[in-house]
Amino acid sequence: MADGSLVSLKGKVSEGEWQARVDLAALYRAVALMGWDDMIFTHISARVPGPEHHFLINPYGWFFEEITASSLVKVDLDGRVVQETASFINPAGFTIHSAVHAAREDALFVMHLHTDQGTAVSAQKEGLLPITQHALLALPNLAYHDYEGIALNLDERERIVADLGDKKLMLLRNHGTLAVGSTAAECWLGMFFLERACLQQTMAMAAGRENLLIAPEAAQEEVGQAGSMAMPFVSGLTWPGMLRRLDRKLPGYDA
Repeated sequence: MADGSLVSLKGKVSEGEWQARVDLAALYRAVALMGWDDMIFTHISARVPGPEHHFLINPYGWFFEEITASSLVKVDLDGRVVQETASFINPAGFTIHSAVHAAREDALFVMHLHTDQGTAVSAQKEGLLPITQHALLALPNLAYHDYEGIALNLDERERIVADLGDKKLMLLRNHGTLAVGSTAAECWLGMFFLERACLQQTMAMAAGRENLLIAPEAAQEEVGQAGSMAMPFVSGLTWPGMLRRLDRKLPGYDA
């Protein structure tokens, strides 16, 4: 559980690691603020700058709204904790995140969620449909991975990586959503568009699949190309805004 007596690691780790800790803690708080969390389940991780292939992940048993920069647990690719801490991590979280971090040098941040809307669309045979502008922004970067049960089998890592390929978003069938980014901002914005598109689709499905209006192919291509070009710039605008919202409504992530 969260402990108010937790000693701050600021000044005790490298500047690069501390910034990664702050950014990752902010992502956890932002997910909680959006109502995307699932109590102590699901995970967000960050690669620690430096030659060692270490990454940060949440201490198992903490709610996302409680996560701070100093509470995050540093582990290696074998799941071994490489810092002094009384906390431990969720093995299933390690399986998914270690796979992506090991295979993708650009995946400095990895977010996995179990939202109602994301899980609902992951369980639909057609997956995400091109019926909203948010979906058109997400689809060019979207991959799929079939459900294999609770992610405790390390062999599944190879299949997750193969299915993800060079994409930055994924629907884990019957399970949830996944986003990767070279920055916290990129990871956040990608997940925002995917989650919003899934929510819109579940709402539109209330009218029946036969009544859905698929976007014209020309529009799908135009929006996808425009979104890919604008995403880096837009993520640089939205993430600072989210940090300001956290400072107003859920401060303390940077402790």
